[in-house]
Amino acid sequence: MVLRDLILDTIRTLWSHKLRTFLTMFGIAWGIISITLMVAAGEGLRVGQERVASNFGKDIMIVFAGRTSMQAGGVRAGRAVHWDDTDYDSVQQEALACRYVLPELGTEKPVRSLYNSGTISVVGSLPPFAEIRTIPIAQGRFYNWDDRSEGRRVAVLGSDTKSQLFATHPPLGETVHIGDFPYTVIGVMKAKDQDSSYDGFDVRKVFIPFSAMLRDFPNKPPALPHSIDRLLVTPKSLEDHEDCKWEVRRALGRLHNFDPHDKEAASIWDTVEDTKAFRTMTDSMKYFLGAVGLVSLFLGGIGVMNVMLVAVKERTREIGVRKAVGASARVILRQFFIETLIVVFLSGGVGLGIAYGLTALVGLLPMPMYFAGLLPTWQSAVLSFALLGTVALCSALYPARRAAKVDPIVALRYEPGG
Repeated sequence: MVLRDLILDTIRTLWSHKLRTFLTMFGIAWGIISITLMVAAGEGLRVGQERVASNFGKDIMIVFAGRTSMQAGGVRAGRAVHWDDTDYDSVQQEALACRYVLPELGTEKPVRSLYNSGTISVVGSLPPFAEIRTIPIAQGRFYNWDDRSEGRRVAVLGSDTKSQLFATHPPLGETVHIGDFPYTVIGVMKAKDQDSSYDGFDVRKVFIPFSAMLRDFPNKPPALPHSIDRLLVTPKSLEDHEDCKWEVRRALGRLHNFDPHDKEAASIWDTVEDTKAFRTMTDSMKYFLGAVGLVSLFLGGIGVMNVMLVAVKERTREIGVRKAVGASARVILRQFFIETLIVVFLSGGVGLGIAYGLTALVGLLPMPMYFAGLLPTWQSAVLSFALLGTVALCSALYPARRAAKVDPIVALRYEPGG
């Protein structure tokens, strides 16, 4: 039997049992849809979380000064620790596994423009702050090293701050008064989603160079002179993460006379560990949902096997006739094997088409903060095809072997329903 005749015969057979065929193909298609959508949902959740986390800062550690909980160098525990405005330079030189060690100093100040005013958070740091804290620029530029070295009074406005101070008026080149000091607006950041913060959301801030911050708005009593609020640290790579953290604590311990193992003296908000923990959770969820889809797929495969076994039973006389006129067991085996593959891969192809169509439709909708949509990956497609091939093989092999082993004498005597 040529392939064309085989396919036509298969279609006629399936069409004669439309309901049974539909339910069988639905089981396979639903399994493929389940695997694809569930894995895509897990991937969308992971990507959405990473996107929001990167808006706060990518692979960043925030180092806060605290109180010692251990004695060190003859000094009692419980002593308050403060970071100095020069610590970042010493720590950067000693912490070789760290890419950046930046100081940060912030305060609330009255800020006014020609159009409006308000009390706004003002933050000073170094130029790499825009990179590690993800401050995307919509207009103008972020402050640079020349601004810092020359102590220029320049400011970058958060998107909400720009709307508050200037509404629809163009802000670049305009002057805003921060406290008693005039600052020239050189940039405006893009709006961004932010799910966490240690001192307020970035869109509601004004960013100025560290040198201008120290000169115009230093910490006031009871804070110590020349003190800063915190250090921002990023490792050179994720592999250097733990080394970077230890080197920072060791350098600060030497500078401020506390034990580097004293985590209370130098507490660290480690977003790298937070990201790893969330990724573990989303991966576990993705694997669980994929396993549910896998069970559905194999249940569909069992349905296909049952249908083909029934087909073998119903077509016993046909098989006997073909064997009697010279068809070999190999030909019969191939016939039923190919019929099963057609059923499985046709329903699987329909399932994949529906699944990818649904992911595309969902992608047109507005997504919540932590969800990037249904994101099918090439890995999930390969997995679906691999599982579909396994199901097809398992579903086809046994019925086909049963058909090939039918005795032609017995088959010719077989009476349907007898």
